[in-house]
Amino acid sequence: MSLLVTFEGPDGAGKSTQIQLVARRLEANGLSVVKTREPGGTPLGERVRAVLLDPGDCAIVPRAEALLMAAARAQHVADVIMPALSDGRVVLCDRFSDSTLAYQGAGRGLPTENLNMLQAFATDGLQPDLTILLDISAENGLERRRSSGTPMNRLDQDSLAFHERVREWYVQEAKAHPERWVLLEAGRAQDDLADEICQVILDRSGQAAARADANRKSE
Repeated sequence: MSLLVTFEGPDGAGKSTQIQLVARRLEANGLSVVKTREPGGTPLGERVRAVLLDPGDCAIVPRAEALLMAAARAQHVADVIMPALSDGRVVLCDRFSDSTLAYQGAGRGLPTENLNMLQAFATDGLQPDLTILLDISAENGLERRRSSGTPMNRLDQDSLAFHERVREWYVQEAKAHPERWVLLEAGRAQDDLADEICQVILDRSGQAAARADANRKSE
């Protein structure tokens, strides 16, 4: 049963690690899984990612940042996500359209209405079936990033106030839409967190399968 599961959260929340752990658990349960990320996931997306995250001296205004994200997303949806969903696979995506609303919207201050229209165009209306929010304070998330040994990218290097606005948007959105979002504390033991996320996805995939079966019987 196809399912689009997106992982969101402040920088340093551990999304990439959880996707790896959860994918192994889902595959052990017999599900076919695709792991991908944004920006990225395609040759075009990875090139755009390099530009967006380069901490060099190339200035990128907020509108250009949002448009670059949308271009990478459009290619990603067309080349990776939709084909996988059509094949009945579970897609685990490290960031999706909510990241634009958090970072370019709450973080940069771009109008939400404009960003929503841009995302609808880029994704052709595709929405996640489930979004996992790994919550961590902006300060702790950035400290995790610094201590990981991975070079800090352009977004990492933005102000603490910027990252706090991003985190606040995520928390408010998750609380406002519990039918899609599941908010989890990122600081928990990795395996315990992965077990819970896996169970949430298995439950959701079972619900989706039941609905599909009911729809077939009613036709």
